[in-house]
Amino acid sequence: MIAAAIIMAGFMVLFFVMPGIMLWLAKFSPWLAAAFGALAVLAFFMVFWLRARYQKRR
Repeated sequence: MIAAAIIMAGFMVLFFVMPGIMLWLAKFSPWLAAAFGALAVLAFFMVFWLRARYQKRR
């Protein structure tokens, strides 16, 4: 439960600064900004999916 809280806090910080990062990346390429946003959201779910698989095996 503590690990999940730490992961959630980390992603909350990422999602808090994500609009600024995406706007900065959009100066170079809007596709790059969209890819970053998609990867950030997918990473959120991927971390918990991997953690659940690890917990299930243990």
